[in-house]
Amino acid sequence: MSTDVRVLVVEDEELAAEAHAEYVRRVDGFELAGVARSAADALRHLAQDPAVDLVLLDMHLPDGHGLALLQRLRAAGHPCDVIAVTSARDTEVVRRAVTQGVVLYLLKPFSFAMFRSKLEHYAAYRAQLAGIDDDVVQDEVDQVFGALRTRSGAAELPKGLGPETLRQITEALRAADAADGLSASEVGALVGASRVTARRYLEHLADQGRVERSPRYGGGGRPQVAYRWRR
Repeated sequence: MSTDVRVLVVEDEELAAEAHAEYVRRVDGFELAGVARSAADALRHLAQDPAVDLVLLDMHLPDGHGLALLQRLRAAGHPCDVIAVTSARDTEVVRRAVTQGVVLYLLKPFSFAMFRSKLEHYAAYRAQLAGIDDDVVQDEVDQVFGALRTRSGAAELPKGLGPETLRQITEALRAADAADGLSASEVGALVGASRVTARRYLEHLADQGRVERSPRYGGGGRPQVAYRWRR
């Protein structure tokens, strides 16, 4: 009997739904249970297949908000865990998601590496929970909840990149109001890093889908690459 985590993708956009489904298939230990394109589809699927372990839930559905669907799932007695996979950045939505038991929150756009990382944290959480007795001690509870968190920012960065510099560059980009973005030299000047160093971090953020690249023309030389935080 399969012990894989069975996943239902709830996403109304066709391309995103297909991508998320394919991502699930690529992560060891996870099995795609199905794809639902609306809240109604999700409810029908779970009524027919109550063995779903995890729902990847978009917040913006054509027939209602994702959190409203989550309330209906709980009212119907579905015990499945939920990871929000959404572009919803409203602080109130995040707060409500936490209060309604969403275990992880993944913001679009994201890379496969980020998606896989979230699922691996969830798998570690389930493994921790399954490996302890009925009566837990504080340390065991801390380990279970700690499995849902990123263990080390540096561990998920490419070799040579550090979490503190990444944080500074991220903050600098998010605070910038330049419509055409900032060059690596400009970002480096803001955080006290060389152009080459800043460019490595900016390219990493671009590969993660968090930063947009665009050419900036001016002067007689080659165009610069400008980086702008995705809003």
